[in-house]
Amino acid sequence: MVDRRQVMNFRVRAQQLDRDQGTLADTSILDIGVQNTGPDGARWALAVRGVDVTALSTKDLILLWTIRGAPHLYRRADVPKVVAAVEPFSDADAGKRIYDASRPLKAAGIDNLAALDEVATHLRAIVTKPTVKGDASSRLAEALPEPYLRFCRACNATHLYEMPFRLAAARAGLELQLDTSPPVLQRITGFSRAAAPGDRFDLIRAYLRLLGPATPKQVADYLDAPVKDVKAQWPDDVIEVTVDGEVRSLLAADEEALESADGRVTRLLGPFDLFLQAKDRATLVPDAAHAKEMWPALGRPGGVLVDGELVGTWRPRKSGTTFTVAVQPWRKLPGSTRDAITEQAERLAAYRSASLTGVDFAN
Repeated sequence: MVDRRQVMNFRVRAQQLDRDQGTLADTSILDIGVQNTGPDGARWALAVRGVDVTALSTKDLILLWTIRGAPHLYRRADVPKVVAAVEPFSDADAGKRIYDASRPLKAAGIDNLAALDEVATHLRAIVTKPTVKGDASSRLAEALPEPYLRFCRACNATHLYEMPFRLAAARAGLELQLDTSPPVLQRITGFSRAAAPGDRFDLIRAYLRLLGPATPKQVADYLDAPVKDVKAQWPDDVIEVTVDGEVRSLLAADEEALESADGRVTRLLGPFDLFLQAKDRATLVPDAAHAKEMWPALGRPGGVLVDGELVGTWRPRKSGTTFTVAVQPWRKLPGSTRDAITEQAERLAAYRSASLTGVDFAN
């Protein structure tokens, strides 16, 4: 039996949210990828884990479309194993990951994995120099037949389905230029793909190591993969623990860490921080009303993490060079906690190259 407090503290420690300094080499979340969505995306996630993001460069980091088709940051040196790790487990898995794009392919007798390879081949031929996503998409639409294409009413044009486009990019050896909008794709210099990811970059093991204990369904939901495929790849070196009446798995090597972790730290987590990406949301935020605030359909806020608990949400308010952080607490916070949150808001403002005007606590 494991209580949720232990689970939360374990994740704080596993994701290194409790440290003040770190390097890219020893930052664990880069093994699974750091989602880069919004101004407080991947770099802020690294900053709150003690990495000096002012010293980062594209020599060290690379941005790829990977898990769920979202842009994720990785160590450039890890690319061969990362590309192997994000491969679909099967043709059925590929079909699930590309969503509605699989239907016309199936009707045309085209396997999903074969389709991804076909898109990747054309995409690599197109992107011989830095290319804006829209230009690459237009040329793909000219090169590929109807089962790969859809009519977009918003653009009044025919495009490739979005998810095959995104998931084929890494297969094609393409990266995304950092800080480009719309995205610019370019070839990865010296690109190669490893035969296997190895334990460190295996996504199931990485999820259990960073977001465990977990069930196969929770991991499958994170990957957008079928539960059947995840179960087939489930590690042997796990132990079973019960969390809130649910049997979950934990890597056996992490048993002691689960029992001893202490998450005493205050952090402002970005809306897509890995800590908030866990698929056992009722464990993260047991109150249904608070969960609805944390994960709305549109416009996610960030999470306020205090001593292993999510105690509220926060949103940035920037005007020119001034910066305010609006905090919505879920309970009355003592003065010392408010001071710690304000200190983190000052850190966020510095990261944003802004001057902190104040922290607005809703109550």
